[in-house]
Amino acid sequence: MYDGAQGVVPGGPPAGAFDPWSYREDAGVTGADLVGYKVEATDGGIGKIDSASYEVNSSYLVVDTGPWIFGNKVMLPAGVVNHVDHDDQKVYVNQDKAHIKAAPEFDPDRHHDPAYREKLGGHYGDSYGSPGTTALPPQIM
Repeated sequence: MYDGAQGVVPGGPPAGAFDPWSYREDAGVTGADLVGYKVEATDGGIGKIDSASYEVNSSYLVVDTGPWIFGNKVMLPAGVVNHVDHDDQKVYVNQDKAHIKAAPEFDPDRHHDPAYREKLGGHYGDSYGSPGTTALPPQIM
């Protein structure tokens, strides 16, 4: 939850800053292989995890959206992961379907390109506060 004075989320990055390329400490990702888990946006399912990266400051999920976006894949920066339910094999993200669908198109040949990653990180970072802020939203449980 937000700390009324500072907008800090317990377990989030220092000072509540959104880091698109790192999983939150309390998301339940540490040591888990998320490939095959279903992904739930704030307004419903978007697909299954096709691949996942756990690199320090460079983590992400690639989600196969199936028929939802005509069989395309989307890349989600690790910072949008809210929490993981290992019993149900579901990953919950702090984004709705429309925002995910509006993200820069996933390109498997460019996903490590710094310009692409900056654009993608900015797309999701903009949803975590008004311009100029980096506060995280409250955890969804």
